[in-house]
Amino acid sequence: MGIPLFRRRIQGSTRHQSLSYRRTPGDEVEDMYFLLKRVKQQIPSVQAVSSGAIASDYQRLRVESVCSRLGLVSLAYLWKQDQSLLLQEMIDSGIKAITVKVAAMGLDPAKHLGKELSILFPYLHKLKELYGINVCGEGGEYETLTLDCPLFINARIVLEEFQIVLHSPDSIAPVGILHPLAFQLEDKAESSLLVIHPGADDLYHKRTGLVYEVQDDGLDGCEGKCESLGDATALVDATEDRLRISVKQKTQFSISCCLQDPCEASTAGLQEDLKDVLGKIEARLVCYGLHWKDVFYIHLYIANMDEFAVANDTYVKFITQDNCPFGVPSRSTIEVPLSQVGLGKAYIEVLVASDESKRVLHVQSISCWAPSCIGPYSQATLHKNILHMAGQLGLDPPTMNLCSDGPLAEVEQALRNSEAVAKSFGCSISTSAISFVIYCSANIPSSERCKIQDKLHAFLKQMGSSFVGRPSAKVLDPVFLYALVPNLPKSALVEVKPLLHIQEDAETISQGTPSTRIPSSWSFQPESWHDSLIEKCVVDERFCAVILSITSEVVVGICSDADEKSQDHELNFSKRTMERISRFCICLLDKILMEHSFSWEEIMNLRFYFPTRLGMSHKTLSDIFKSVFTELIETGQNVNAEEPMFNLVPVLGAGRSAASMDDILTCELFAQRF
Repeated sequence: MGIPLFRRRIQGSTRHQSLSYRRTPGDEVEDMYFLLKRVKQQIPSVQAVSSGAIASDYQRLRVESVCSRLGLVSLAYLWKQDQSLLLQEMIDSGIKAITVKVAAMGLDPAKHLGKELSILFPYLHKLKELYGINVCGEGGEYETLTLDCPLFINARIVLEEFQIVLHSPDSIAPVGILHPLAFQLEDKAESSLLVIHPGADDLYHKRTGLVYEVQDDGLDGCEGKCESLGDATALVDATEDRLRISVKQKTQFSISCCLQDPCEASTAGLQEDLKDVLGKIEARLVCYGLHWKDVFYIHLYIANMDEFAVANDTYVKFITQDNCPFGVPSRSTIEVPLSQVGLGKAYIEVLVASDESKRVLHVQSISCWAPSCIGPYSQATLHKNILHMAGQLGLDPPTMNLCSDGPLAEVEQALRNSEAVAKSFGCSISTSAISFVIYCSANIPSSERCKIQDKLHAFLKQMGSSFVGRPSAKVLDPVFLYALVPNLPKSALVEVKPLLHIQEDAETISQGTPSTRIPSSWSFQPESWHDSLIEKCVVDERFCAVILSITSEVVVGICSDADEKSQDHELNFSKRTMERISRFCICLLDKILMEHSFSWEEIMNLRFYFPTRLGMSHKTLSDIFKSVFTELIETGQNVNAEEPMFNLVPVLGAGRSAASMDDILTCELFAQRF
């Protein structure tokens, strides 16, 4: 091939046998680490490692682990490809490969060893139909040796003599190995001179210099330094008066933390603020006997997306592969106007599950399947029948570049990426979605925003049509929330965050306690128009997603004082008005919970999106909602003297429609019965 060959004799063995790999002395994966480390030392320009993983998570995760430790990008362009099409493509591209091991029903060592794949192609497909084998040998059915391919620019391998060794004479699936006895290189006529790959000729001038044996062994120190809890606690203690933290503890619960009224710290950077927030959350987790391994989703809100790299660098000091052996949490990162509402530069909400039953999908390799998550966050996490998917951008998976044709192209690609992730869990966003949150960048022209909603619904309808008529198909009717934000990662115009229900084995679920009785002093009478403010999706009376939209017209309808009825969107709403609005929200939410026998204790997420044009600080609005919930606790029933967990997210605008993200308040609720 005209490029350097580095090789090392394997000294380790398979010691770490679980699916996800953790650095283990004496494991054979460490041999790969030392080998690639030497490659980096000899050729510093090397940036990535390409591997042929098609379906093996075991192999992919080990390559990704080593790449992560060495700062290399893992490329796996064969990942999740259709094996029949892939094998045909290999043959068509001129790869001449022969079988050197067979170990599957229907493959006879005496007949099938030493045969070219092009000859075995139809027979392998016959075995697939009969026995379900992997036609690319991904299940270990066979191994191959490539004798020639387009990459062999200087010579091809000619196998002159070989011996067939029967490794296992099993009558059903005998195992045989082809052992080469004599072979030679045959120069290609079209290449009279040895070709050296550009960039390598300064290191290797002779044919013999192309082979580099790596002998060194022994273990290095830990790669990278994680932020210690001691350091984090010190940071928290120094800024305790600026931290506000909310916790709702149960089997699954959430923690949110932000910096309020950062007067003295107004000059502090994102790195300092994020350290404070992450440190406080980590300390609280430790108090409960938990750690980052128990976190399965993180909402990361930052004040300036231009500092995204800084945020990631700080993030990885706390949340690492070693800290999360079951898989790193899924994540959504959004720029929101934090400083305009009196907050610091970082605001985090984490979802925690203390039962270790989560299933994490984290593919770091760049492939044609879906966008890679090279950083310490995963594509999706499944917990208790709910798939929490990371925010999806309109990235082209093999290039990791944003679509260049505007917001409509981005939203379509983001949905395709979401569907690829959903398929890995045996479902579809067109049938299994409970809710969608669509973040729209302020850089989208207002004339294009309404088209985003049309594009999304048309895409889901087209995709869902393929499931119509299937006896087992149960199509959910999801709810939608659109939020207008200043910026998104990679300056994307759209980010899609789906929440899906995965049907698994039925569990016995205890009936929920009816919710609470709204205080009579709130004096809200049920009206028929109230239902028009709500979208809800209830699944099996176990899961309930709600979007509640409070527009300026609604405010006119619920506020009795004449001076509160102005529809001027620039009006600074008084505290009294917001108290009335918050009580109204709680009334409607309580009604929905009551109708489906959910209690406030079963709420997993409760977010209120509020626009900065209200002219109200995060602290003021938070105090209002806390006061309202206190009223509910003191005069109601079955709230267990504990306020429901809620989060307030400042945005430029939000609503149930992309064309009119101008709500006064938009509520997103998700309840789950265990």
